[in-house]
Amino acid sequence: MHPTITADHPSDCPICGMKLVEVKQAASAQSESSPAAERRVLFYRSPMDPAQTSNEPRKDEMGMDYLPVYEDEIQGGGSETVSGLATVNIDPTRQQLIGLRTAPATTGNVAGSWQTVGRVQVDPTRVRKMNVKVEGYVERMYVDFVGQSVRKGEPLFSLYSPSLLAAENEYLLALQTKESLASRGAPAENGEVLFAAARRKLELWDVPTAEIERLHRTRESSQSLTFLSPIAGAVTAKNVVEGARVNPGDTPYEITDLETVWVMADAYESDLPQVRVGMPAAFTVRAYAERPFTAEVAFIDPIMDSRTKTAKIHLHLRNPEGILKPEMIGEVTLEGESHVGLRIPVDAVIRSGELDVVFLALGNGKFEPRIIQTGARSGDQIEVIAGLTEGQEVVMRANFLVDSESQLRSSLAAIGGR
Repeated sequence: MHPTITADHPSDCPICGMKLVEVKQAASAQSESSPAAERRVLFYRSPMDPAQTSNEPRKDEMGMDYLPVYEDEIQGGGSETVSGLATVNIDPTRQQLIGLRTAPATTGNVAGSWQTVGRVQVDPTRVRKMNVKVEGYVERMYVDFVGQSVRKGEPLFSLYSPSLLAAENEYLLALQTKESLASRGAPAENGEVLFAAARRKLELWDVPTAEIERLHRTRESSQSLTFLSPIAGAVTAKNVVEGARVNPGDTPYEITDLETVWVMADAYESDLPQVRVGMPAAFTVRAYAERPFTAEVAFIDPIMDSRTKTAKIHLHLRNPEGILKPEMIGEVTLEGESHVGLRIPVDAVIRSGELDVVFLALGNGKFEPRIIQTGARSGDQIEVIAGLTEGQEVVMRANFLVDSESQLRSSLAAIGGR
């Protein structure tokens, strides 16, 4: 990182602590026997950013000299394997300057577990909308705000409805007619049809069975009806206030059971082969970091997101205490089966369009772009399915600088070949 620091024996840099790079005498002799004056300089470039170039020697903002780019370095610099990238040569001094590091491809266990981000969502199968099938006016509210917890059968609101009053009176008239005909010895079906139709009308209006039985027993109609919660849960929508008019089809309340929730997680295309319905998983949120929640994969979306190139994984999660709130974000760990495979550091992989690319260290400062096929990710390691063999060295630090220079070399090679 500090080329001005030199020593006549192996030692560490007193500024950054990195080991000094040996400069062999043979390289100097070669430079003297083949002076730079005999080579044609095309341009000069920044030692830290290859995209910054100059037609004349100059210094960058850090005071470092721009490096010459010779014509013979560009010729034949294109890569036949990766479009838009070229093999590059980087001398040891510059490797130290940019912090370039390599790591070998090794064989080892590729863990079947991997992590992704998940978001708590409402289970859509546990949402109930309280709709109204008769017109009327809200007489009294028993549940006043969104988020309020309710029990199954708990009153939500009372509705005054002239239509309901008329329907109950029709029921009483049909009941009276049925009983009158029966007392005279007339056929039972003569009054039964009218009575059954009147009762069915009340049932279709969602009048509770208890209310119909009260009406039958007391023979007194009611001008209002109290609507009860169909399930236990939390109010997630409230669309009425006292005195408001309600029409058939309106939805005054929405009740959601949060004892079971979904966690929506993203899975990249390379991860999908590891995911299956019923697969165990763990979900952790920051609020309860010491308490992972157990879950399982309930569903995998059949369509990929065109923007993120991911598919949604639906995790089924029990939440009896209600401590997981919709829209909470946490970490999902999916537990799969481990296997033996070839691995490299995740940082070594560069995403180039639809391809995964690494820079292979060929020795003597030469680095070649190589397309690879990746598999499962395990921590800071990623599986290599194709493109590398065990022991090959790949660039894992400063690889984006190498990629930038490779693109520049490829472009110049294309121009030079015209």
